Amino acid sequence: MELSNAFKALSDESRFKLVNLLLTHDFCVGALAHHLRISEAAVSQHLKHLREVGLVKGEKRGYWTHYTVDKVKLKDLAEALRNLTKLPPCPEGLCSKNLNPKTSCRKEDEKMCDCKCQHPERLKGKPEECTPMQVEKCHGTKLKHPCIPKKPKKK
Repeated sequence: MELSNAFKALSDESRFKLVNLLLTHDFCVGALAHHLRISEAAVSQHLKHLREVGLVKGEKRGYWTHYTVDKVKLKDLAEALRNLTKLPPCPEGLCSKNLNPKTSCRKEDEKMCDCKCQHPERLKGKPEECTPMQVEKCHGTKLKHPCIPKKPKKK
C-alpha cells in the first residue's frame, strides 16, 4: 500500500465516514448509502478508491457484496504515520541534499537550488543567482553547494 495514496483516499470526508461505519459493522452499498445519505453510485465510487489502496475489501454474500475495513492495513497506515513522528530533526544548517546522495538538484534538466535546508528562503533561484552569503549561510562555502557541479580535475 502506497502511503500517500492511502492518505489521499482517507482525506475525502465521505470515504473517511465510510471507513468509520465499516469499522463498526460490515455493510452493503445500499446500507452505506442510506447511513451516509448519498447515492449508491457515489458509495460505489468511494469504495472503489478505498479498495484500490487496500483499506476496504468486499465479500460476496448472496446477491450483495458486504464491505469491511482491512484492519491490518489500517494499523499499518497508523504505524507509518506514528513512525513519521520518530524521525530525528535536521541538524541546524545541514542540507538534506548532503545526507542523501541519490537526491538530485535537477528539475527537468535545469539546475535549481531546491535544497530542503533549515532556511530555504536564503537560497533563491538558480545556483548562479544565489549570493555567496546565501550559499555560505546554507552550506558553509560555495565549494559545498550541492547544486553547483564539481569541476573535473585537470589531467
